[in-house]
Amino acid sequence: MSEARYDVVIVGGGHAGAAAAIALRQEKFGGSIAIIGAEPELPYERPPLSKEYLAGDKSFERILIRPVAFWEERDVTMLLGTRVETVDAAALTVLTDDGQMIGYGALIWATGGEPRRLTCDGNHLDGLHSVRTRADVDRLLAELPDTRDVVIVGGGYIGLEAAAALTKFGKSVTLVEALDRVLARVAGEPLSRFYEAEHRAHGVRVLLGAAVHCVEGDKRVSGVRLASGELLHADMVIVGIGIVPSIAPLAKAGAKTGSGVEVDGGCRTTLPQVYAIGDCAAHANRFADGATIRLESVQNANDQASVVARAIVGREAAYEAVPWFWSNQYDLKLQTVGLSSGFDQAVVRGNPEERSFSVIYLRKGRVIAIDAVNAVRDYVQGRALVLAGTRVPIEALADKTRPLKELAAAELAATQPA
Repeated sequence: MSEARYDVVIVGGGHAGAAAAIALRQEKFGGSIAIIGAEPELPYERPPLSKEYLAGDKSFERILIRPVAFWEERDVTMLLGTRVETVDAAALTVLTDDGQMIGYGALIWATGGEPRRLTCDGNHLDGLHSVRTRADVDRLLAELPDTRDVVIVGGGYIGLEAAAALTKFGKSVTLVEALDRVLARVAGEPLSRFYEAEHRAHGVRVLLGAAVHCVEGDKRVSGVRLASGELLHADMVIVGIGIVPSIAPLAKAGAKTGSGVEVDGGCRTTLPQVYAIGDCAAHANRFADGATIRLESVQNANDQASVVARAIVGREAAYEAVPWFWSNQYDLKLQTVGLSSGFDQAVVRGNPEERSFSVIYLRKGRVIAIDAVNAVRDYVQGRALVLAGTRVPIEALADKTRPLKELAAAELAATQPA
């Protein structure tokens, strides 16, 4: 059994792991760093997989986070195509699937998650796809020439972005969502209905409140049977129903886990010298009213990576960044700031029929999130409202002639002592 040791071992070669290594060098950390990545590729951006990469608008080289020379120049060792199977928190070592015992001074867990699979009959058939890795999308693209009918299971961002990309190839796309609207877990009804209408206008058949009973086929998928009994013909099925955090080795080592591996404000797990960041890290978030959540976003990966890098070099920091996200579908750019979960009011600002509008979410009278569709100014200016949890009259928010920065300034002035 081979042995090695690095001052910092980062498990996970995705955006969070890459960001942690970059942040450490930016903080002038001079120790040895290794990234252990399950995929054979250098770290790359995942959001384009269901957008530009799937649509053929960007090559893989263009979505690399950094070229190979960058990692060599910064002396970051890449151990790719390798998985960590066990963590020994007492000995400060990890054991990989190829038999390497690797010691660490600090361990950063940045593994993200695996796509959630269908559990119904037929979930093993060829022709079922996820959109999580480059290999996933390459397999999907290889089958496209022989594909006419595509069924997408899941009406979240991955499913909607995949539907938009596949219509570009002229495929017949049916999107199946078990709930009564798309984006039900992350947005209000006005945004859901807007995107449903947009996809239908582009030829996507959107089925709501539709549960999958089974996937049919011999060796390869031939159709999706719904609980209603309807059979949807399918040459290909794409499943976008979320991820399962990849945290089993940490859990087995004794780390506290829940929806992910739990971390404090400094991204520390309950294991000594072990941090967790990115999609797999469950943290208390003030923008979620203090609830413990996981955030699946590039912003979260970057900001938590910075927090950990500072902690390792002795500059304590706490994760307090406002969440933000984006989604590209057709010629629509959705930008979100804040978290709308738990909202009790949603205000539509502008006219959705003009394909440029915002939905502003409030809880107990305070602005908590904004979804901006082709409305960059609202997104940029509304950030201050979300950060401050500003109270703004509903009528003012709905008036698109009034810039959001004006409303933020007015509310700030109103709260200042005379």
